[in-house]
Amino acid sequence: MKLGIVGLPNVGKSTLFNAITNAGAASANYPFCTIDPNVGMVSVPDKRLDVLADMYHPEKYTPAVIEFVDIAGLVAGASKGEGLGNMFLSHIREVDAIVHVVRCFSDTDVIHVEGSVDPMRDIEIINLELIYADLEQIEKKITRTEKLAKGDKKLLAGLETLNHIKEVLNSGKSARTIELSDDDKELLSDCNLLTLKPIIYLANISESMISSGFEESDTYKQLKEFASSEGSEVISVCAQVEAELAELSEEDKQSFLEDYGIAESGLNALIRASYHLLGYISFLTAGPKEVRAWTIVRGTKAPQAAGKIHSDMERGFIRAEVVSFDDLVKCGSMNAAKEKGLVRSEGKDYVMQDGDIVLIRFNV
Repeated sequence: MKLGIVGLPNVGKSTLFNAITNAGAASANYPFCTIDPNVGMVSVPDKRLDVLADMYHPEKYTPAVIEFVDIAGLVAGASKGEGLGNMFLSHIREVDAIVHVVRCFSDTDVIHVEGSVDPMRDIEIINLELIYADLEQIEKKITRTEKLAKGDKKLLAGLETLNHIKEVLNSGKSARTIELSDDDKELLSDCNLLTLKPIIYLANISESMISSGFEESDTYKQLKEFASSEGSEVISVCAQVEAELAELSEEDKQSFLEDYGIAESGLNALIRASYHLLGYISFLTAGPKEVRAWTIVRGTKAPQAAGKIHSDMERGFIRAEVVSFDDLVKCGSMNAAKEKGLVRSEGKDYVMQDGDIVLIRFNV
């Protein structure tokens, strides 16, 4: 999974990125501190892998991984060359989803480029800049398609779709507010529209706001209502607390969170929201050589899941031997699970479930 972090300058993007990746991206109290994109890889915490590691004592332990891309802050007018312009947007055209960091805290020591804290205004600024960037892409696509269409019914139908998307973007709405068919998505596949990507709005709050019931505030309710209207997610995180948390040992992290009355770290909340938004699940492979988590889209069938491990496995798929994580743990071993008839032999039409532990049988 690849997530792009966007937002205005000085909203806490790089502080959050540093905290969740420990990658050491620059973070300072002035606009455009981040110029080149920062990239960091984060392991997805999965207690099921820990249990399997205790069971198998494998040579390798491989969790699922998320790649975070932190890019320069965007300001109003970027599409017209303000600030750093929108040159950085190419860095996030390939991501699976966008994390839009929205500043919700007031601090006179941290400059706000718009002069005041107003989350909904800030969201509108960023969304408009992404819309302008997408309009550029759509207009290029329309020009290319017009040249090729010339009586081709499929391309002419595609032109209608492209012009409709252009109208929606021109009205100030994101492309993700449009219902698109599979053919439409194929037509747009080379555009990589930013406003078509799933989005998580991350409300960056202060330490004092954690205990003040921010999630019951009018501001947060507005954020949720807006996100819901376009099928997006919202979470609240204190980037400063995440930065402090990143410095602690695993043993100290839990007591630190308890002191703040926080159920889970911001990173875990972000990962959970990302999986939910993108419809991702994990299946597992386990044995003395390796225990590993594999990320797939919910609804993926066994052969395509096998292809995540190796293309030969999908090509020569015969069957999948499957046991649920809970059943394996209850039985204590794969042999015991087999004796109780809990290891199933599944064919090409089997739809993978979250937590399935799988052995692929194939022949090439």
